[in-house]
Amino acid sequence: MKGKTIVVKLGTSVLTGGTRHLDKAHMVELVRQCASLHRAGHRIIVVTSAAIAAGREHLGFPELAGTMANKQMLAAVGQTQLIQTWQSLFNIYGLHVGQLLLTRADLEDRERYLNARDSLRALLDHRIIPVINENDAVATNEIKVGDNDNLSARAAILAEADLLILLTDQRGLFTADPRNNPDAQLIEEVQTIDDTLRKLAGGSVSGLGTGGMATKLQAADVARRAGVDVVIATGQVPEVVGRLAAGDRVGTRFPALATPLESRKRWILAGPPPHGEIHIDAGAVSAVLDKGSSLLPKGIVRVEGRFRRGEAVRIVNPDGRELARGICRYDAQDLERIKGQHSDQIETLLGYGYGSVAIHRDDLVLL
Repeated sequence: MKGKTIVVKLGTSVLTGGTRHLDKAHMVELVRQCASLHRAGHRIIVVTSAAIAAGREHLGFPELAGTMANKQMLAAVGQTQLIQTWQSLFNIYGLHVGQLLLTRADLEDRERYLNARDSLRALLDHRIIPVINENDAVATNEIKVGDNDNLSARAAILAEADLLILLTDQRGLFTADPRNNPDAQLIEEVQTIDDTLRKLAGGSVSGLGTGGMATKLQAADVARRAGVDVVIATGQVPEVVGRLAAGDRVGTRFPALATPLESRKRWILAGPPPHGEIHIDAGAVSAVLDKGSSLLPKGIVRVEGRFRRGEAVRIVNPDGRELARGICRYDAQDLERIKGQHSDQIETLLGYGYGSVAIHRDDLVLL
């Protein structure tokens, strides 16, 4: 089985078993399942909740006013406890973890988004388990994603994941509220998310976390539009992570609407207007058109406009016609310095590098 990139989101109710304490026995079982997939060649990302719950536990459950400052204080204490716990548990299986703390601002700003993506990819490339949480210690309401369901969807997009697993204390999405309707049936697969389905989603059951079925439905809708398969399932099912990775019918599955590549290229065409132009020579035209290659600095003859790394640009052939559009990995000033040069000279000329290509083929749309 080809290695997949799998994001596993663990809700507070899963990590605490509905109590006020971290359920470390269950956490190590989930780690064992993730480690098994990792050994099989998959790339695993953990999005973890329960920082505030861990902070309360570590401080002995103090009676505190529900102010933003107190919540941030609990998160600051809890983050250290949580990452130490994850590190110690993954260490049992000889695996390292790396912590990424994000806010909405990190994901909405294109430059910061790219930096977060590069950090995430570097961890995965080195077979390190990224452990992601919202940076609640500094985030305010204005810059919060707000819940780890939606954060996990954006992490899945960031990693160009194949599968997002949302583990909770519910078996999945039901036709009615199973807590008070014995005739409620599990919905095994969802093809269309509409207002009728949204009405089925309720709030947080445990009262311990910020997410509920409604936020999971939002996350599923965002991720599947970017080409990620999503499953909502209970964390109590034996071998749930491995079974879901293998495609077993557990919980509620939301098939991806498009491949990540198609979705990203639609965004390039439908997104903000190009900020500049890159003029390329005949050799680069042939490589891009006939060979399906990325655009290398060697083929660039002129750079026009002022654009930042991660912004869209026009790619223009020697006849002055727009050949393609793409997302540039270097800003205009950097491209001006490396145009016409071999890729192995990039770090020498700039003192740093964001890869060997100016525009990767996956970020390029032929017109």
